[in-house]
Amino acid sequence: MPYLHNYRLFVSHAWRYSERYDRAIKFLNAAPNFSWTNYSVPVDKRFGQMSVRALEEELRQQIRPAQCVVVLAGMYAAHSDWIQFEIDFAQSLGKPILGIVPWGAERTPISVSLAANKMVGWNANTIVSGIREITP
Repeated sequence: MPYLHNYRLFVSHAWRYSERYDRAIKFLNAAPNFSWTNYSVPVDKRFGQMSVRALEEELRQQIRPAQCVVVLAGMYAAHSDWIQFEIDFAQSLGKPILGIVPWGAERTPISVSLAANKMVGWNANTIVSGIREITP
């Protein structure tokens, strides 16, 4: 069997919209012939007591080793300072960004569209193809 490349991904999410994050993770886990490691901040990790600076550093530590940053491009992303922080930091490191347009979305945030190296639809095949296309 040929070698299967393992992609190191940071999947951005707003904690209030974790059901979309969970679904994206399920897509990636179920994709055939696709191996990946999740570098994103777990939903169940409690950050309520952390200062803004400490949380920023935690996010930096998660993004640094990732090969690609995956951003769920729902309109909530336009109002999330944390998602914008993740995008800005990923860009500062030259990380490729894949934007995922949520199922049924009629609009996507301009900030995500402009930052993304590629925008894809809400299904496993397009997400995996997009990751493979933009990730070195």
